[in-house]
Amino acid sequence: MATTHRCTCGALLQFNQDLEKESAGVSPTWKCRECGTPVPGLAAERIRHQHPS
Repeated sequence: MATTHRCTCGALLQFNQDLEKESAGVSPTWKCRECGTPVPGLAAERIRHQHPS
């Protein structure tokens, strides 16, 4: 079952290309590519490994 996350801007995040990586500290944080809102770590890690067929 695929993991998805609905951003506060309304975007449905479900694939790696829907995320933007920000490497500010020890571990990277992930943001919505549409608006830049931070995505919760667990959801981002799962989505990060999903690719469209």
